[in-house]
Amino acid sequence: LTEDETNPIARVNKEMLNTYISGMSNNALLTGVVKQMGSAMTEAKMNKEILTKVSELTTNLTKTFSKSFNVDPSKISSAFKLKYTEEEIRRIITAMLTNSEASAKSNLISFGYQDVEEPTLIAFYFNSFEGKENFLNFLDNYNEEIEKVNKDKVINYSDTTGILMNSVKTIVDAVSYVLIGFVSISLVVSSIMIGIITYISVFERTKEIGILRSIGASKHNISSIFNAETFIIGLLSGMFGIGISYILIPIINGVIHHFTGNIPLNAYLSIKNASILVTLSVILTLIGGFIPSRSAAKKDPVEALRSE
Repeated sequence: LTEDETNPIARVNKEMLNTYISGMSNNALLTGVVKQMGSAMTEAKMNKEILTKVSELTTNLTKTFSKSFNVDPSKISSAFKLKYTEEEIRRIITAMLTNSEASAKSNLISFGYQDVEEPTLIAFYFNSFEGKENFLNFLDNYNEEIEKVNKDKVINYSDTTGILMNSVKTIVDAVSYVLIGFVSISLVVSSIMIGIITYISVFERTKEIGILRSIGASKHNISSIFNAETFIIGLLSGMFGIGISYILIPIINGVIHHFTGNIPLNAYLSIKNASILVTLSVILTLIGGFIPSRSAAKKDPVEALRSE
């Protein structure tokens, strides 16, 4: 607005302007709004100044306290000492970790007291594995019968020695199976070699076979000659191996005792097992020489006599 009367765009009447301003000033609603705005602005400014002062005061107090107090961890740790033995501490920890509620009966059991009429645990110690197995069989039979009548009287047991022995047996069986695999491979290879040696022997003695057939030897006689040779080879090789084993057994036992101490562990080969091994050797050699002996028996005597 302008008071310039020459300006045609805006003209201001002073009386009307004064009247309008006076009316607005006397308006109660507008006056209340202005007062509220002024009060709010004043309160906001005061809050801002107060918060700023409080923040500065807190920062100063923090710095002052951090400089005033110096904590020595070693002195604090030395001020607290537990006057408990290791056994007492173990009992406290055990009691804290135990979920069951303590009672007079449970406390007596913990101290080693037990009523003979109401046993909670019975331990049996056997002087032989046979006795243990017989006792376990007795318990199994008892449980099987009593379960039909009253399941509450079934005896629950744990065979600690049996569990350990089963673990050891599993390991020993695994090692035994591996060794049996290696031995089987060696037996198959040896049988093949015996068959090759017998076949070479038949090839080199072709003329001898022709002479035997010409003087009246039958095919069965020729086959029996080579079978007898393979039998002798198998018997001698088996006895030779058993003899070497008996010679090496004391040396092996000495080495075992040297590295493991004086424990009752010895390598041993019984006469029965030795006989089985010799028999197995003979059977394998006979199997290896069977085909070459049959080949020798089927040779034509005329062609055998012509060979050089």
